[in-house]
Amino acid sequence: MAEQQTQDNENVVVGTIGAVYGIKGWVRINAYTENQEGIFDYSPWLIGRNGQWREIEVSQWRWHNKDLVARLADIQDRNTAQQLTGLEIAVPVTELPELAEDEFYWRDLVGLRVVNTENYDMGTVSHLLSTVANDVLVVTANHNDAFGKRERLIPFLQSQYIVKVDAEEGRITVDWPADF
Repeated sequence: MAEQQTQDNENVVVGTIGAVYGIKGWVRINAYTENQEGIFDYSPWLIGRNGQWREIEVSQWRWHNKDLVARLADIQDRNTAQQLTGLEIAVPVTELPELAEDEFYWRDLVGLRVVNTENYDMGTVSHLLSTVANDVLVVTANHNDAFGKRERLIPFLQSQYIVKVDAEEGRITVDWPADF
């Protein structure tokens, strides 16, 4: 389910271009896809920032130690590659695979209202975190919380804490105490 939250209406960010690698135009790739190599399943990439995209093809990619590195089309030297550092990598939303009924992209959960089984309004999902154990909803209170909470971290475990995700109603029901 890992996916970066940043997106515009038509594209979703799946990674960023990191530091330059070597002198022949290779760059490090920071993938936000669940399987890091999965970022290379998309072609072409859209690179840019602030919703300003340009298309680019990946010529080659490989693992270097624990990092992904790639050579992008028409990038032949370190100086040109340096200009790409920090750019986001996006793909059209239509390129994302269909998910099973009980699976969700992070982008679909951000902004949903979170209410516990006692009907206590906990706030809105501001973003998600990926941890070794599981993904975590970061819920920001939208009101003066009776328990003094500004933010809650709720494990996204559908078998334990997530009772129901109703995207049409914009609501996630959780089995999570309001005072935790």
